[in-house]
Amino acid sequence: MRIRKMSSPGRVLIAALALLTPAALYAAADSADAIVSTQTYTVHVGNQADNMAIQGERFLPGDITINAGDTVVWKARSAEPHTVTFFDGGQPQSPDAVFFDPTDPSQTTRSTSHDFDGASTYESGVMTTLSSLSALPPFVPLYHKYTLHFPLDTAPGTYTYYCHFHGVMMRGEVHVQAAGSARPATQADYDAEAALLAKAIVADGRAELKKATALSRSHKVVTGADDGLAMVMRFVRGRVVVHKGDTVRWANPLNGVPHTVTFGAPMTTGDPTAPYGNPARYRGGQLSSGIIAPQSTFRVTFKRTGTFAYRCFFHGDLGMTGKVVVKP
Repeated sequence: MRIRKMSSPGRVLIAALALLTPAALYAAADSADAIVSTQTYTVHVGNQADNMAIQGERFLPGDITINAGDTVVWKARSAEPHTVTFFDGGQPQSPDAVFFDPTDPSQTTRSTSHDFDGASTYESGVMTTLSSLSALPPFVPLYHKYTLHFPLDTAPGTYTYYCHFHGVMMRGEVHVQAAGSARPATQADYDAEAALLAKAIVADGRAELKKATALSRSHKVVTGADDGLAMVMRFVRGRVVVHKGDTVRWANPLNGVPHTVTFGAPMTTGDPTAPYGNPARYRGGQLSSGIIAPQSTFRVTFKRTGTFAYRCFFHGDLGMTGKVVVKP
């Protein structure tokens, strides 16, 4: 067997490595992304119809497989707010553990570390395609994307994450393989899967819209719909014409998502989602149903002619608005 003489650069590299301390060797391994093949993957956070009337409650795709050393970027794809939240390093959670509290800074403040360690909680903050959301306090920052790096020493396994707003129904998984493993799918594969799922979710939302339309009447407005996959962010019917003295009823037979019927500017003191005003003798001005619970109704009797605009406190920015035209 013939042994080739090592070139001078090779001898220099070996000599340099021999002088490294264990800590330096570890640092060199951790920065070996330039040597080990790494990838950056994109996951879509939510989706929507072009007019924002239908909002999806899924990460697209819902699970991806990456290698240690790779990076994942989550991008907001809907006006409806979502979060990317890893609890305790990606541990699965019970249904009661996942909810959104806008007064809890740990839910609205983005994690300072973007290197996943398999043990800590990682929080994206509120993600939306909009630049402002009137339902949230003005001090809550909004983000369009979130990046998390999975270092080379990340233990292979499945790491679960959730949306604070939509709980366990909106969860995703990142499956991490050892560095250098064969990857089962490319970004193009994931994009194609996400596009198919997004199309199916919008179709599902349109079917829910048809159900809501079938339940509405000339004096009955349905407050959207939600089946855990797609949300209809519209009042159905959004414009009704009645006469002075008539009563309009808002019903919530198809929803688990909170909505309000809010006439006039929302209250600036106290709880803006609490009911206020007199719906039995409405003549204009501020009036709110408060949160309309599932299977409940809200009635307003109009005692003056005119056109009265209203909106959902939570989703008015998404186009969930309506008006009542009152004739003599």
